[in-house]
Amino acid sequence: MSSALEPAAGTRDVVEALETATVRMPLDERLAVHGARHVHAVSEFVVVRLRLRSGAYGYGEVSATRNWSGEDAAGAVHFIQNVLGPAIVKERVHPVARLTARMDRALSGNSFTKAAINTAAWDALGRSLGLPVAALLGGPHRTEIPIKISLSGDDERLEACHARAREKGFAAFKVKVGKGLPADLDRVRLARELAGPGTFLGADANGGWSRVQASRALPVLRDLGLDMIEQPVAAADLRGLAGLRGTGLPVLADESVYGPGDLVRVLREEAADGVSLYVGKSGGLENLVASAVLAAHFGLDVVVGSNAEMGIGSAAMIHAAAACPRLGDTPSDIIGHHFYTEDTLATPLDIDGRRAALPPGTGLGVEPREDIMRRLR
Repeated sequence: MSSALEPAAGTRDVVEALETATVRMPLDERLAVHGARHVHAVSEFVVVRLRLRSGAYGYGEVSATRNWSGEDAAGAVHFIQNVLGPAIVKERVHPVARLTARMDRALSGNSFTKAAINTAAWDALGRSLGLPVAALLGGPHRTEIPIKISLSGDDERLEACHARAREKGFAAFKVKVGKGLPADLDRVRLARELAGPGTFLGADANGGWSRVQASRALPVLRDLGLDMIEQPVAAADLRGLAGLRGTGLPVLADESVYGPGDLVRVLREEAADGVSLYVGKSGGLENLVASAVLAAHFGLDVVVGSNAEMGIGSAAMIHAAAACPRLGDTPSDIIGHHFYTEDTLATPLDIDGRRAALPPGTGLGVEPREDIMRRLR
């Protein structure tokens, strides 16, 4: 999907180089994510800078975790330097969708790595044109996005996680499940007690339940007043997902949907009430917005989901969410620096725990810290 706001330009606006720097950052210990698949306590991500011949530049972030996405920092750097970079260097930065297509032809999969370059291209284009990325993507339809944070762990760990989230201003939550019954249900009961009645609370199984476990769990979750269940069964089990609808608890697809093709399959099976879309899973910002347009057309709620992105990745999520024609009642997972012990941006994003605000300025509207920029090669 390319934008009508992408005009023709001279040869000075071709991609000159891609530079990378690996950033390793521990999560706030009390907010480390204990999910069905793994524990996420440290992020090792890659910052990408795309430079144009004109001197303009843009930033992206490979927010990849090998246990979840199948990508990691070392692989991302290799593919950027040796495969994806050669595929787009000396090409015009717009239409960005053409660069995305060139990357797809050069390398299969690796959507999180491609998304970082794609984000950097949109950022560079926005800076060149004096426009925010959200405007290039067809928005903004909103300048603030309601958000939530994940709660995980058991007993004292869950209590500490909730207390820390409250300290940071969060007032909407989802609790990680999918590790096995009945411990999952005990965790949800405690999360509901901590959050209080009437507070938004969902659950995310990350595909960790069997059909039998999910069918037993959903009535209990409904009676506890939960607001949604995310990916209760395996990603490929669309019929199982569909069979869980109609219990009074909205069902969201996450791991089942990477791109528009996956979303079409979910729609055909009538497998979900909503969909969690990621910049990384989508392989680029225009792909996320295209999926959001399709979902909205068929009445599915849209949530912008998270892989514990750092600052640049979170900024990309905000711009994408602002460009989506419709978001659902479930808050998005744009958490940014609140997950980490320190920020990667020179100026933190305006994320107060209840909403994430669209950054001012052109492009993404953010800059990495000076020490990170010095490491870009």
